[in-house]
Amino acid sequence: MMLRSRMSRRVSLLLCLTVLSACAVGPDFHRPDLPKNMAYQGARLTATAGHGVVGATVQQQFQSGVDIPGQWWTVFGNPNLNALVDQALANNQSLRAMQQGLKSAWEQRRIEGAGLYPTLSASFNPTRNKTSRVYSPIPNANVWLYNVHTAQLNIGYVPDLWGGTRRAIEAAGAQADLQKFQLEATALTMISDLVNATIEEATIRAEIDATNELIRSQRAVLKTVTAEQGLGNASRQDMAQQLASVAQLEATLPGLNLQLAQTRDQMAVLVGVTPNSPLPEFRLEQFTLPKTLPVSLPSDLLNQRPDIRAAQAQIQSASAQIGVAIANRLPNVQLSATPAQAVGVMSDFFKPGYGNWTIAATVMQPIFQGGSLLHAERQARDNLLQANETYKATVLSAIQDVADSLHAVTFDADALTANENTLKATSQSLKIAQGQLRLGDVSELVMLQAQQTNAQARLAYVQAEGARFSDSVGLFQALGGGWWNRNDMGMTPAAQKSLGKSLLPW
Repeated sequence: MMLRSRMSRRVSLLLCLTVLSACAVGPDFHRPDLPKNMAYQGARLTATAGHGVVGATVQQQFQSGVDIPGQWWTVFGNPNLNALVDQALANNQSLRAMQQGLKSAWEQRRIEGAGLYPTLSASFNPTRNKTSRVYSPIPNANVWLYNVHTAQLNIGYVPDLWGGTRRAIEAAGAQADLQKFQLEATALTMISDLVNATIEEATIRAEIDATNELIRSQRAVLKTVTAEQGLGNASRQDMAQQLASVAQLEATLPGLNLQLAQTRDQMAVLVGVTPNSPLPEFRLEQFTLPKTLPVSLPSDLLNQRPDIRAAQAQIQSASAQIGVAIANRLPNVQLSATPAQAVGVMSDFFKPGYGNWTIAATVMQPIFQGGSLLHAERQARDNLLQANETYKATVLSAIQDVADSLHAVTFDADALTANENTLKATSQSLKIAQGQLRLGDVSELVMLQAQQTNAQARLAYVQAEGARFSDSVGLFQALGGGWWNRNDMGMTPAAQKSLGKSLLPW
């Protein structure tokens, strides 16, 4: 009967420990509630202005709820751009640094996971000893000098009674997710910057070409005015004004060339090479504006934007840290066992009678640590509140980014149409003024004004062309860039699963 009672108590104790180890103190993770009826704008999305078949003047349609392709930059139809992005994904040092940081974060999760397993260490301690005659007047076999060889195992285990270890694993996993989404944000920013840099280069080259063309035209007019002034049909003031017009246009070229050189330097660094490395040249006519643009639903944006996912991971980490702080304030149990053998000569190892062992259980309850454990829990709760508010702000900022990008796509299309009409009008006006000048019906001043107006219209049109391509890039970036449809981790999916999911101690 006594035996049954003891067995019953042991089984009950084991069941209690099992139940306790199955629970985890602290709040479970959940995303904060978001504003209802979220939308990018009040009006319904409609097609942009445009009439062309190719180039920047095409009309663009919006498709709601369509997935974002992983290689979204290929929609611009530029093989050189595609090759450059692939090179950047393979060589960009910032991206590779983030990939190594993610591996480190995954290893930290596995370090925390080691707390679920018992610890085992072995020691071997050979000693040479001399016994004093005072302590041992009659030593064994009358030998005052003797050897002791001790081989021992140290086994320890701390049951996760309150789930503190599991909360620590959860927090470390959330920090790894945070690192992962920061990596995706780095990749998205790098790709977007590179694509925008190629568009910027193409735009600057178009501005330089337009400026050189205008300079040639202005020089031709200067030649005519100089000849007329020699014949007395034009004043010195007319010639001076034309000289000033040519000089003003030429003065813009160094600035444009500087922008071009700096843009190509930026491209080289993004690709992971030095600025003196050869890179392809880009021109606006090499790009194709996509006729359809995907627009994700606001609810889908919560899973697509790396910054939102990173903020979400921060909430989960902060939530788990509360559980860790609570568990640190509760009593805990530490189990240990130390089986060993101590022999005088090595040949006696593993013979009966030389073994010894100790089994122990230690119960620990924090009593007073100057309030540090209490304040650590309060700090963890404050961190969770902060993470929740940061998440809400991140979501609103992301929705604003998409809304701003949609507005830019729409209104810059209108701006390009207006600039196209302006350029047509100023070009026609310039032709008329040139004809009238040859007939002597207008003065050189009218001709100069027509040229300056046409020059400004041409440059504005080129800039509007580049803006339309950049707006499409901005929309893809604002929608998350399709990272979930490509692999930016720098390792195979199998390696990602092994490092990011497993807690096995090898």
